[in-house]
Parts: sequence; C-alpha cells; structure tokens
Amino acid sequence: MKHRNTRELYDYWSRLRGTDAAPPRGAIEPAEIHALLGDTFILESAGPTQYPFRLAGTRLCSHFGRELKGRNFLTLWGDEDIEAIDTLLTAVCIDAAAAVIGAETLNDRGQSAPWEMVILPLSRGGRVYDRILGLMAPLERPYWLDIHPVIRQSITSLRLIWPDERPVLLHPSIPAPSRPLSPMSIARPDDLPVMPAGALASGRRRHHLVVLEGGKR
Repeated sequence: MKHRNTRELYDYWSRLRGTDAAPPRGAIEPAEIHALLGDTFILESAGPTQYPFRLAGTRLCSHFGRELKGRNFLTLWGDEDIEAIDTLLTAVCIDAAAAVIGAETLNDRGQSAPWEMVILPLSRGGRVYDRILGLMAPLERPYWLDIHPVIRQSITSLRLIWPDERPVLLHPSIPAPSRPLSPMSIARPDDLPVMPAGALASGRRRHHLVVLEGGKR
C-alpha cells in the first residue's frame, strides 16, 4: 500500500478482526480513526450492482464536488470498469476479501491524478458481510483538486487479500468480467503484486468456477 492513510485503516481493521474474517460493523470507533475520517466511507451491499454510500467523509465529498451519501459507488467508475468493480465488491461481501485499488481519477478538464483506495468487509454477524469500510485518497495533490471535481475513475491495479490464504477459487456467483480481476492468496499487504487486466480470462475453468494460480505453494 502506497498511501499512509490506506495502510493505517487496513492495520486498524486487521487489529479489530483478530482471527475472524472481518470485524463486526459495530466495532468501528470513529474516535480511534479521527484523522482518517475525511477520506473514509461506508458502503451498503443493497442488492445486485447496488452499493450506496451510507457515509462519506468531507474531504472525499469535496474532491468529487458533491455529497456522496446515497449514491451508488459503481457510478464513480467508467463504463469499462463497472463490471470489474462489481465483481470485486461481490468477493468482498461474499468471501470477506479485502481489496486495494489503484485508480486514475479524471476531472472535467481531462486532467488526471493517481489515487489509492482500500476496501474492507464488515460483518453483521456470522458470515454476513453487508457493509464495506473504505478509504480513498490521492497519491498526489494536484493544484486542481477541490477546484475542478473528479468526475470519473479508472482502474490501474487491483489487489485482493483473502482471509484464509487458500488458493483462489472464485465463488460461483461471481461472473467473469470483461475487464477482470486477478485475485491471489496473499499473507501480507506489503507483498501484494499488481494484478494485470486479463488474468481472470486466462484462469482454468472448472464447471462454473474459475480457478486462478496463486496462494502458498
């Protein structure tokens, strides 16, 4: 992870979960991450392709030039990336995978800047993960940030961190996207490689599952 804030939120979430796949959503104490709140958000898994913001930090809303609460997270992405992001969020909500996304953000003048975000599952109890804790922050602060709002994002890298370090076996409900993910079984976030687009398409199909090489040997 490149940004200090994404690493700090991941470390906080990891401490809370202990040996569980994800911490309960009630365990999050805003006072304990007060310095991160401006860049932090919470999504709800409200149905297929529906991930509305339940909360969004003030800095984040300022970067986009609008209130994000109630908006679908998928609408922040270009058409070519929506399916991949939906697939990633499905893995987060079904399998409690954590994710790190590298993105290029674009304003209405065509100017861009690199961002990083971390996506972390929260449990409602048992194996139900219907809330997502996230943080989104620019890796650089161009002069136009908060003057010309971000209107679109595109994926530059995707990384998944699986809770049990098994070799990756995608859940049957996850479709293979046109611009796909390449999840791997990784123990530490510092060691995560960047996953190239197209890796999922090269996976070995077994019935209605896609098996990808990865994990501990």
